[in-house]
Amino acid sequence: MNFSWLEDFSALATTGNFSRAAEERHMTQPAFGRRVRALEEWIGTELFDRSSQPVRLTEAGQWFQGIANDLMAQVARVPGEARIIAEASSHSLRFAATHALSFTFMPAWLRKFEAHTMAGTMHLESDVLARCEALMEQSKVQFVVCHAHPDAPGRLESGGFLSIQIGADSLVPVTAVDSSGNPLHTLQAGKTPVSLLGYSAESGLGRILRETRFEAMENVSTQTVFTAHLASVLRTMVLEGRGVAWVPQTLIDDDLATGRVAEAGVPALRVPLEIRLFRSRHSMGRAAEALWDAVIRPDEVNG
Repeated sequence: MNFSWLEDFSALATTGNFSRAAEERHMTQPAFGRRVRALEEWIGTELFDRSSQPVRLTEAGQWFQGIANDLMAQVARVPGEARIIAEASSHSLRFAATHALSFTFMPAWLRKFEAHTMAGTMHLESDVLARCEALMEQSKVQFVVCHAHPDAPGRLESGGFLSIQIGADSLVPVTAVDSSGNPLHTLQAGKTPVSLLGYSAESGLGRILRETRFEAMENVSTQTVFTAHLASVLRTMVLEGRGVAWVPQTLIDDDLATGRVAEAGVPALRVPLEIRLFRSRHSMGRAAEALWDAVIRPDEVNG
């Protein structure tokens, strides 16, 4: 039996239509029909009643549907389970971290645990939050480092992954300054609409901003003139004087210290952030488990 026949069976059982199922499986209808017939010949009985439209499962088809779903689910788990077994004694460490934290927070944090992170091979994947979350869900990384806020849980929190806070940050509304060092834009009530540089809908920081409500912003007029997924892009737009953006303090600290940018609002407009380390729900291998123990029990481990 060809395993792909199970996916053909599932597509036809769902749609009840040979043409739509064939399109979903990216093949011609005659080729799709031959594959379904080949599965039925292998099983030894018809799985679909073709006398009506849409086609329906026969009794044998209904029985086989549960078996097919179980088989496909088991096969989907094989790569992750094989990786877990292979890593039982592994010394490799695989991280995913959001772009901003990869450049600002991660290097110093990794140095704190140098005894653990330098003992074997370490790989850091720097990407947007959605991709980092997907890598963890697919068991392709052992750890994810990202910003978090209790009012805006992400996929990893909702998915029951273990995590611990390893740092703190904040989103700071910032603007470029004029030749005298004064803010080009200010978030004040009653002013002309302020040009706002925002995060795209898929951004993790954008989700936090959307879920965090500011009473101090109720009377401030803003107009979004630009959106981007990355905080580093918004920082560049701020430096060019294009408007106000909420940027992680870890990314903007040097610019604030040197006076290249200034806060565009009162301190109450800052959004406190947690920097969290998420870990796989499965056994991660010797090196990764040792690092996790060092993070959650630093006094005991370093003691």
